[in-house]
This record gives sequence, structure tokens and C-alpha cells, in this order.
Amino acid sequence: MNPRSAVDLAQALIRCPSVTPAEGGALALLARVLEAAGFAVERPVFSAPGTPDVENLYARIGTGAPVLLLAGHTDVVPPGDEGRWTHPPFSGEIVDGVLWGRGAVDMKGGIAAMLAAALDLVATRPDFPGSIAVLITGDEEGPAINGTVKLLEWAKARGERFDACILGEPTNPERLGDMIKIGRRGSLSGTLVVHGKQGHVAYPHLADNPIEGMVRLLAGLKATLLDAGTVHFAASNLEVTTVDVGNPATNVIPGEARAAFNIRFNDLWTPATLETEIRRRLEAAAGNAVRWEASFENTNAVAFLTEPNAFVRRVQDAVEAETGIRPALSTTGGTSDARFIKDYCPVLEFGLVGQTMHQVDERVPVAELERLQAIYGRVLEAYFAG
Repeated sequence: MNPRSAVDLAQALIRCPSVTPAEGGALALLARVLEAAGFAVERPVFSAPGTPDVENLYARIGTGAPVLLLAGHTDVVPPGDEGRWTHPPFSGEIVDGVLWGRGAVDMKGGIAAMLAAALDLVATRPDFPGSIAVLITGDEEGPAINGTVKLLEWAKARGERFDACILGEPTNPERLGDMIKIGRRGSLSGTLVVHGKQGHVAYPHLADNPIEGMVRLLAGLKATLLDAGTVHFAASNLEVTTVDVGNPATNVIPGEARAAFNIRFNDLWTPATLETEIRRRLEAAAGNAVRWEASFENTNAVAFLTEPNAFVRRVQDAVEAETGIRPALSTTGGTSDARFIKDYCPVLEFGLVGQTMHQVDERVPVAELERLQAIYGRVLEAYFAG
């Protein structure tokens, strides 16, 4: 294997069955590759009650500033029914110019391209001014408790500081070069319970149907937009995800109705201010006619934005130089570990096309991996040019 080849490195990583939370040999592989190139490598394991222990990797080469952080995750989601795959999910087979396997897109391919570019810089410019740090977790697809968030705290306690970060998540919707993520929406989930009184459907005056109250409250939540969006964010959005009364009988009015909802919110809100607004809307819709209660899950997914700056433009320039496409700056999609990294340095995300991530037959064209490595190489050269 040539570790300075994104294709070779991605193929080797895919062959490591690192399904969350298993390390699967992926971090051990990266440790060997990085140590051979002169990086100082550590592999801390973090724990928390009720969650699996997770192994992580931190590596660094150089002692000076600026420090560019390269981040990602080697854990992958389960492959599902392996019999449905055209090629075995952990075989890393290359057929007709396409690399197949779980993690090819999300995100072993991105890690491979990123680190291959870094290893190439270290080999060809050993005196580059500054430092490269590498932060890889095995807990991104899992609870995200014993991974990046703790690894960053661990690094800070040791005196590590970062000036900028690239997270190699798959960000492009259609073609390589489409999109750079410069922020993410927050996520807040809640549960709404409406209390009624169980009774016979033939005697509704002796009962209180909570479904009617639930319809009223949900209509109040959705009656108006939470906001109109901002320059870099779309409008915040509330989606009702379940409504249930747990009632198998058609001749019984249920005594309780439950609904769950999730809100993807922009940087106009925090979880606390959003909870206040949701409760205000529920109270207004309920009046004195509906008995209800609401609860909200704790969340570490808050909205954030990396302002378009020189670093962001430098990455845009590198993408455009390789692809001919000026990437859009976006905050769309779900959450990522960037929500933790943003507390330590400006962070952006750029990686492969995400169309097959988490799917059966996840795959990436070899040519795209090679081009992504070239993009990262341009970013590194420009970043350490002075």
C-alpha cells in the first residue's frame, strides 16, 4: 500500500470492519502510516456510563504555528444485508474504476484523500512552516459522547491549539466541487403529551378525547414560521415525527395522546430560546381547553456559522482550480462533529459526493478520490505558503 495514494489508503481503510463502536483495525492502520511519516501519534480511549468505550486518534507533526487540523471519523454504519451488496461491503474492491465498500464516501474516502495529501506535503516539504494535527474519532456514527467532543477537551488540556480545521465529511450533493459547509443547523427534539379522559365512544360526554387537543396544539406549533432564515441559513423548521395514542380499540376514546417533533434551527435560536418559544405557542393554542405537558431532550447540536474568511476562500480557490466549479457555501444537511470543533477554531467541511452514503453499495469513483486528494493538496500548499 502506498499511503500517499488516496485510493490505496481508502481501500485499506474500507477493509477494516470498523462499525460503530468497533475500532476494526482502522485507527491502528492510520497510526502506523502517520508514525512512519514522523507524526507523533496517541490513541486515547474515552468512556461514559451507559455508552461503549471508544478509541480515538490524535496525531501531530510540527511545533510551530499556524496549526491546521484535519478531522474525521473511521467508524461506519452497519452494512445491513451483505447479500444485497454487489461487492462485499468490507472488500474494498475496485471494479471499472469504482471503489466499493462501507465508508467509501462516509468517510474513509475523505480521510484517505486528506491524509494522503498531508503525507505528500510532509515528504516533499519537510520544512513547511507550521504544524498539521490529525483528529480521528470512532464515535461519529454512534452516540458522539466518547469521541470528538472528549478528544478536543483532552487535546486542549495538553496545551494543543488550532488555527483552522477541515472536516472531510461528504458535502457535495451532485458532483465534486458543488458545496463547502461553513456551518450547521442545530437540532432539538421534543415530546408533547395531551391528557384526556378515556371513555366509551357512544358516551362522549363522559370522556375527553385528547386527539382533538393534540390536533389543536400541533396546528398552533405549525401555524407560522419560526423565522424567515438568515443570510447563510434557511428558515428554521419543525417537523412532527410521530403521533400516537396506543389505542387498539375502535370503540374506546383514548385517555392520552403523544407526539414527537424535531426542529432544525438556524443561528437565530439557541435550544433554550427555542424551547421558550415552543412552550409559548403551546400555551397560546391550548388556552384553558387542553391539558398538556412538553419535554425536550438534551442536545449538543447547536447552530453555528464560520464566517466566510480568507481560509474559506482559500479552500474555494483550491476546489475551483481542480474542478472548474466555484463551490457554494452552505449550512444545509444534518449535524456533524463540526459542532464540537467550532468551539476551538474556525471549521469548514469539504469531502466527496454523498449520494451513496449509508446505502447498500456505497461507492466512490477512483478519479474522484484522486481529485479530492489534489484539492486537499492545494489547500495545504496555500495554507502553509505564508
